[in-house]
Amino acid sequence: MELKLARPICFFDLETTGTNVAKDRIVEISILKVHPNGNKESRTWLVNPEMHIPEEVVAIHGISNEKVANEPTFKELSKDIYKMIKDSDLGGFNSDRFDIPLLAEEMLRAEVDFDMKNMVSVDVQTIFHKMEKRTLEAAYKFYCDKDLTNAHSAEADTLATYEVLLGQLERYPDLENNIKKLSEFSRRKNAVDFAGFIARNEEGEEIFAFGKHKGQSVHEVLEKEPGYFGWILNADFPLYTKKILTQIKLSKLNNKLT
Repeated sequence: MELKLARPICFFDLETTGTNVAKDRIVEISILKVHPNGNKESRTWLVNPEMHIPEEVVAIHGISNEKVANEPTFKELSKDIYKMIKDSDLGGFNSDRFDIPLLAEEMLRAEVDFDMKNMVSVDVQTIFHKMEKRTLEAAYKFYCDKDLTNAHSAEADTLATYEVLLGQLERYPDLENNIKKLSEFSRRKNAVDFAGFIARNEEGEEIFAFGKHKGQSVHEVLEKEPGYFGWILNADFPLYTKKILTQIKLSKLNNKLT
């Protein structure tokens, strides 16, 4: 089984200092790039997160503060990482809810203008949960009949995720071997930003998906309550959410000017 690709897809996995997208940092990133002709290339980087890695997190992925103390920072690696993924779609395990949002935060902190406008993403975990509802280790055993050794190593998890997707395509004939279709199937909700603070309603209009304005039009809220925009920009929201909100605000302003 080979993926039918119109463009490359990068499967990737992160090991991090924690699970807070806005505050935590990457300590390891592994990328497996699969090209339309079937060729593959793989890179793995250890990253100095410039913050303390809690002991309970080290116990999970085994990457200690000492291990990354002399490694490059994400900002130092960001151009090489972006160069590898910029022409590709993205794939991962729980990537829509965690890996992609955190990667976007790190890119924006590094002043790389990361954007998903020209990319689609395939979350292999969502396909798995919709079909079987289990973990990556169980998915690997179920679809590939292999035991996942060295779990919570970014490189091992990345390769396993790629193989699980191939196994899913083998097992489910109704799954179309098309990255855009797989992206649509693996998407949990119609979020505009990664974190799900801004979504689209049935008419395709951007709405707030949280707080006192939940379900209301972003354009209408910003027009009636302009201070809400400033509050979000100054509050502890992900950088990508702030970027999307700014784009929405500017698009409305440009429409008024034209």
